[in-house]
Amino acid sequence: MTGAILILGIAAISVMLWLNSELSTPYYGALNDETFVEIPRGAKTSEIASLLAGAGIIKNRFAFIGYARWKNLSGRLQAGEYRFTAPATPVQVMERIVHGDVFFVSLTIPEGLTAHETVELIADAHFGRLAQLQAALTHTEWIEDLNPSAQTLEGYLFPETYRFPRRASSEEVIKTMNDQFRARVKKLVKIHPLPRNLSLAQVVTLASLIEKEAKSLEERPLIGSVLVNRLALGMPLACDPTIIYALKLAGKYDGNIRKTDLDIDSPYNTYIHAGLPPGPICNPGEESLRAALAPVKTDYLYFVARNDGTHQFSKDFHAHSLAVSRFQKPLGTKRSTAKK
Repeated sequence: MTGAILILGIAAISVMLWLNSELSTPYYGALNDETFVEIPRGAKTSEIASLLAGAGIIKNRFAFIGYARWKNLSGRLQAGEYRFTAPATPVQVMERIVHGDVFFVSLTIPEGLTAHETVELIADAHFGRLAQLQAALTHTEWIEDLNPSAQTLEGYLFPETYRFPRRASSEEVIKTMNDQFRARVKKLVKIHPLPRNLSLAQVVTLASLIEKEAKSLEERPLIGSVLVNRLALGMPLACDPTIIYALKLAGKYDGNIRKTDLDIDSPYNTYIHAGLPPGPICNPGEESLRAALAPVKTDYLYFVARNDGTHQFSKDFHAHSLAVSRFQKPLGTKRSTAKK
């Protein structure tokens, strides 16, 4: 009896020594310098161990399983795709999976890009093909409650830095950006309720104009005030960015606006059509959305660029003409926003 106990004790110590050695020894037996392992949702610890062992990330699946059960970690292993590039102990691998250290690719979407420019940037980052991304822009059912008449998702893709899974589909990427837009706007509207005379769709369109006109964060509410004041008076907004957008839609924009372009036959031409254009001309950021929801109260009706990133604001056409003469070429030679 004593001998049997002794044998069992020796066996137990041997197992503990082996387990300790296995758990503390770094290993990387993968064929490539970079290996990805996808852990499905609901996978059992034994299944995860098999995936890791098969990929050459751990040497012994039984040591991994035993450690997970010993530390009661089986229910804490998180699904997702994991990237491995160097030797690691099973304990270190386990910790990564428990913490959900899933591999993501960061992608920054700048403010003020059009929907087409946005999907081009996404395609360049290898998240789907351009044609698939463009097709995803037609899912207007995602914003039907926000803008029932929307033809595309223009204006409803929130500009931000995102972390996408490596194999994210085109629709997943676009839907994520749209979901983020909805989340941000929901918070903003709680702080700044919709103006009585503007729908949310009109606010987004107004914000897109502010985004394209403003060069500094501080001036966004001022530019918003000019546009709101002109809308209230029934004056044409005369925004150059809307001409640029119309030219882009027509495939005619070459980086310049000519005097003849101000007569372009487009509903986005705010020189000849009063009121807001039929939809957003870019994807506005949070500060432009805030400025559209809560512009400062001023008497300004005009502004012109000072060519230093700021604008000169004026209450009447005479003062505006003087500002144009000071900061720009003679009025009528170079375009100045809201000048008519």
